Amino acid sequence: MTIKVMIIDEQAEFRSLLMHHVTTFWPDAIISAYDPTAAGHLPDEFSGAGNDLILLGNAHGERKGVDVLRQFKGKKNFPPVVYFGSVEDQDEARRIGPDAHFIRNHINHNSLIVGLSDVLAANQRVASTASLFVGDMRTGIHPLIKGYRFIRRLGSTEHSGVYLAERESTHLQVVLKVLRQMPGRDASIGAFDRFLQEYETIAGMDHPNIVKIYDLGVADFHAHIAMEYISGGDLRGRIEDGITANEAIDYLRQIAGALAAVHEQGVLHRDLKPGNIMLRADNSIALIDFGLAKRAKLENEITDKGEIFGTPYYMSPEQGHGNGVDERSDIYSLGVIFYEMLTGEKPYRADTAMGIIYQHAQAPIPLLPTRLAHYQVLINMMLAKSPDDRLQSAAEVAEWL
Repeated sequence: MTIKVMIIDEQAEFRSLLMHHVTTFWPDAIISAYDPTAAGHLPDEFSGAGNDLILLGNAHGERKGVDVLRQFKGKKNFPPVVYFGSVEDQDEARRIGPDAHFIRNHINHNSLIVGLSDVLAANQRVASTASLFVGDMRTGIHPLIKGYRFIRRLGSTEHSGVYLAERESTHLQVVLKVLRQMPGRDASIGAFDRFLQEYETIAGMDHPNIVKIYDLGVADFHAHIAMEYISGGDLRGRIEDGITANEAIDYLRQIAGALAAVHEQGVLHRDLKPGNIMLRADNSIALIDFGLAKRAKLENEITDKGEIFGTPYYMSPEQGHGNGVDERSDIYSLGVIFYEMLTGEKPYRADTAMGIIYQHAQAPIPLLPTRLAHYQVLINMMLAKSPDDRLQSAAEVAEWL
């Protein structure tokens, strides 16, 4: 499906960032960018005609973004408006009622794409037949997934919803990950295939530090994976609570072991981050969410060269710039996680995703505090800018430890 999107904001970098998010998911999208300070504020008679979405930032020179939002939402038959504002103006923006609302300095790619997809679906009046979020949650019955009693929604990813559920036949609690495929949306077909590949990737691995897979179901407009429910929370929460250096080493060893098993199968994870690393009740690690995983030998068949996937805080320099990646990119991401486990801080921060990507490629490797200096050599070997200068495999990480 070809969509037409108009991006309105005075900051060229922000317009480019939104354009990147949109075209990563909808490569054929037709984008028009408008600078309200250079080209002049849009007049009252502007109708937005011909656009499927209006992405409205809050930077308009001397004019307030919420005033522009109010102008647009006051018009009959105006296209859906997605507003990118600040923490300070979010209450006023919500009262005006954009079709979706994001804080411009805290944009998550997955959440953004889900939000835009839902707005498009609602506007096209197909959500009632295609959305994976339909169902009577009061009774726990879902019209698409049979044999499971839904307990609660856990979250969402780029193409899927994630739920805690109970298998009715065994009363086993599981995590259900459900992919929707929108009728008539060619862009979702590749995502559907990658979702099925995710199941095949994980189900074929028997490793104590990789999440267990129980079931796969496929229908016309959805697929689902039932996987192990891990009650201990994710590594992100554990880092926020504070962990010792010895715990960080133990977790690093377990994650490296799981990555080694993954890489032995010719698979790259590509989205390694604390939120994708779960902790069981016995404190063992379980690597989850292979939604971006791909078999290295199929790289050119699955995604177009130059596409950027993953989370900027944990991206290797080569991944952040859309270049070819191999298992050494996962090693870099693991090094970022190790640094964060030791210090409680991410090694690189910036106001924008592109700023973080730039630092991964250009900024010096950060130094650990003196009390942790004996781990600096390992950090250097994992966070080297050039893949050739890093540890070359997850097995080497374990050997070094």
